[in-house]
Amino acid sequence: MMMRRTMMGVAAAALAVGMSATGAFAQDVTLRLHQFLPPQANVPKQVLDVWADKVQADSGDRIKIERYPSMQLGGKPPELMDQAIDGVADIVWTVVGYTPGRYPSTEVFELPFMVGDARAASSAYWQMFEKHMKDTEFKDVHILGTWVHGPGLLHTNKEVRTPADMQGMKIRGGSRLVNQLLETTGATPVGMPVPAIPEGLSKGVIDGTTIPWEVTTALKVPELVKNHTEFAGSALYTLTFVLAMNKDKYDSLPDDLKKVVDDNSGLEFSVFAGGTQADADGPARQIAVDLGNNIVTLSDEETQVWRETAQPIYDSWVADMNSKGIDGQALIDEAKSLMDAYGK
Repeated sequence: MMMRRTMMGVAAAALAVGMSATGAFAQDVTLRLHQFLPPQANVPKQVLDVWADKVQADSGDRIKIERYPSMQLGGKPPELMDQAIDGVADIVWTVVGYTPGRYPSTEVFELPFMVGDARAASSAYWQMFEKHMKDTEFKDVHILGTWVHGPGLLHTNKEVRTPADMQGMKIRGGSRLVNQLLETTGATPVGMPVPAIPEGLSKGVIDGTTIPWEVTTALKVPELVKNHTEFAGSALYTLTFVLAMNKDKYDSLPDDLKKVVDDNSGLEFSVFAGGTQADADGPARQIAVDLGNNIVTLSDEETQVWRETAQPIYDSWVADMNSKGIDGQALIDEAKSLMDAYGK
């Protein structure tokens, strides 16, 4: 009897090893997703959690994604890309502009009055990433998605209609090009990550901020300032985002789990993410309306003054790209062409 139990145990162990080798008992994988916003904010709730839940479900729960909001794994938001590269986190979501100049080609979508539709821009961004950035600027990380948010606008402690109204104001800017735009109006750009905005506004460290409507909900911006300036046509600005994965972690996945990640990444996911952020603008704007805030919606003629003020940024950006060996004007033309072609 003892011999029979022993033989059965050996057979079971051999079967387990064999099945493991064929993938039937392949190891479960835990991935740590790190980002800077609180869990109730729109991007974690409506984009990142949706993506992570889908990956888990499609993998038959063989992939588990642990979510770490609000920089819970340590560090500061500008360090997120390096955390993905170094393996401090397995996956990060971040603002590309938190590391100014490091991923220069992405800035084509951050130029003032460049983007009119988040879905079109997110689609163009992914296509240009695959063509120009995947094996160059982003070669040290595995990119899962690229997108932009809905129209960026101004939220201020006094009414702003013209660039001249910005003179002397301290405004939080979200990227290098946004800060350049603020400087052209005579404002003083103040660099700070999104989570620091409420304290900056409440303490008077800044007089206003540049963010899209959807971010204002979690930060309670409409309760902290009463003036909001919207622009006609293309957005005052947008920021670029990436969902990035550690290369070694991705490469270590068995082929079937790689396919799960791949099937939930890329162009379709990027458009979903950008569109979802843009769709959240309306409900967030309504909060400011319900509070009785002053929402200034500029006409085409009024917006044109801002466009003309911003034009030197295009000229300096193209020159800056050319100095890096990148054809800046060609990137602008390609981005515009891809955005125009979206949905046609």
